[in-house]
Amino acid sequence: MNKYPALTETVFYILLSLSRPLHGYAIMQNIKALTNGRINMGAGTLYGALSALTEKEYITEVRSDDPSKRLYIRTELGTEVIENEIKRLNELTQNAVLYFKREEM
Repeated sequence: MNKYPALTETVFYILLSLSRPLHGYAIMQNIKALTNGRINMGAGTLYGALSALTEKEYITEVRSDDPSKRLYIRTELGTEVIENEIKRLNELTQNAVLYFKREEM
Protein backbone atom coordinates (compact mmCIF):
# COMPACT_ATOMS: atom_id res chain seq x y z
CA MET A 1 0.00 0.00 0.00
CA ASN A 2 1.25 3.48 -0.86
CA LYS A 3 2.29 5.77 1.95
CA TYR A 4 0.71 8.73 0.14
CA PRO A 5 -2.58 9.04 -1.74
CA ALA A 6 -2.64 9.60 -5.50
CA LEU A 7 -2.31 13.27 -6.39
CA THR A 8 -4.75 15.29 -8.41
CA GLU A 9 -3.37 16.72 -11.62
CA THR A 10 -3.46 20.20 -10.08
CA VAL A 11 -1.42 19.15 -7.05
CA PHE A 12 0.97 17.12 -9.21
CA TYR A 13 1.86 20.10 -11.39
CA ILE A 14 2.12 22.51 -8.48
CA LEU A 15 4.54 20.22 -6.64
CA LEU A 16 6.46 19.57 -9.83
CA SER A 17 6.80 23.33 -10.38
CA LEU A 18 8.05 24.14 -6.91
CA SER A 19 11.56 22.73 -7.11
CA ARG A 20 12.58 26.39 -6.84
CA PRO A 21 10.83 29.35 -5.18
CA LEU A 22 7.97 30.70 -7.30
CA HIS A 23 5.09 33.11 -6.72
CA GLY A 24 1.54 32.28 -7.72
CA TYR A 25 1.50 33.79 -11.19
CA ALA A 26 4.84 32.14 -12.04
CA ILE A 27 3.44 28.78 -10.88
CA MET A 28 0.42 29.22 -13.18
CA GLN A 29 2.67 30.17 -16.10
CA ASN A 30 5.00 27.24 -15.45
CA ILE A 31 2.10 24.77 -15.39
CA LYS A 32 0.73 26.24 -18.61
CA ALA A 33 4.16 25.82 -20.25
CA LEU A 34 4.68 22.28 -18.90
CA THR A 35 1.30 21.19 -20.30
CA ASN A 36 1.65 23.06 -23.62
CA GLY A 37 -1.32 25.22 -22.67
CA ARG A 38 -3.63 22.29 -21.83
CA ILE A 39 -3.94 23.44 -18.23
CA ASN A 40 -4.65 27.11 -17.68
CA MET A 41 -5.04 27.14 -13.91
CA GLY A 42 -7.15 29.84 -12.35
CA ALA A 43 -6.06 31.83 -9.32
CA GLY A 44 -8.81 30.40 -7.10
CA THR A 45 -7.79 26.83 -7.88
CA LEU A 46 -4.12 27.62 -7.38
CA TYR A 47 -4.43 29.50 -4.10
CA GLY A 48 -6.82 26.93 -2.64
CA ALA A 49 -4.32 24.20 -3.49
CA LEU A 50 -1.37 26.22 -2.15
CA SER A 51 -3.21 26.66 1.14
CA ALA A 52 -3.93 22.92 1.42
CA LEU A 53 -0.37 21.98 0.42
CA THR A 54 1.06 24.39 3.00
CA GLU A 55 -1.19 22.87 5.66
CA LYS A 56 0.02 19.36 4.72
CA GLU A 57 3.61 20.67 4.84
CA TYR A 58 4.26 19.63 1.22
CA ILE A 59 5.27 23.23 0.47
CA THR A 60 6.35 26.21 2.50
CA GLU A 61 6.37 29.94 2.01
CA VAL A 62 9.78 31.60 1.69
CA ARG A 63 10.86 35.20 1.97
CA SER A 64 10.56 37.41 -1.05
CA ASP A 65 12.34 40.64 -1.87
CA ASP A 66 8.97 41.89 -3.06
CA PRO A 67 6.52 42.00 -0.12
CA SER A 68 3.59 41.97 -2.55
CA LYS A 69 4.54 38.48 -3.79
CA ARG A 70 4.39 35.29 -1.76
CA LEU A 71 6.98 32.72 -2.79
CA TYR A 72 6.53 28.99 -2.27
CA ILE A 73 8.90 26.04 -2.50
CA ARG A 74 8.49 22.29 -2.13
CA THR A 75 9.58 20.80 1.21
CA GLU A 76 11.44 17.51 1.69
CA LEU A 77 8.08 15.89 2.38
CA GLY A 78 6.66 17.43 -0.80
CA THR A 79 9.62 16.08 -2.77
CA GLU A 80 9.01 12.62 -1.33
CA VAL A 81 5.33 12.87 -2.27
CA ILE A 82 5.98 13.94 -5.90
CA GLU A 83 8.68 11.29 -6.34
CA ASN A 84 6.25 8.65 -5.04
CA GLU A 85 3.59 9.88 -7.47
CA ILE A 86 5.99 9.73 -10.41
CA LYS A 87 6.80 6.11 -9.52
CA ARG A 88 3.07 5.35 -9.28
CA LEU A 89 2.37 6.94 -12.66
CA ASN A 90 5.29 5.06 -14.25
CA GLU A 91 3.86 1.79 -12.92
CA LEU A 92 0.45 2.65 -14.38
CA THR A 93 2.00 3.40 -17.76
CA GLN A 94 4.13 0.25 -17.78
CA ASN A 95 1.11 -1.89 -16.88
CA ALA A 96 -0.96 -0.30 -19.64
CA VAL A 97 1.77 -0.90 -22.23
CA LEU A 98 2.13 -4.53 -21.15
CA TYR A 99 -1.63 -5.02 -21.20
CA PHE A 100 -2.00 -3.67 -24.72
CA LYS A 101 0.97 -5.69 -25.96
CA ARG A 102 -0.77 -8.85 -24.72
CA GLU A 103 -3.99 -7.74 -26.41
CA GLU A 104 -2.15 -7.45 -29.74
CA MET A 105 -0.93 -11.07 -29.55
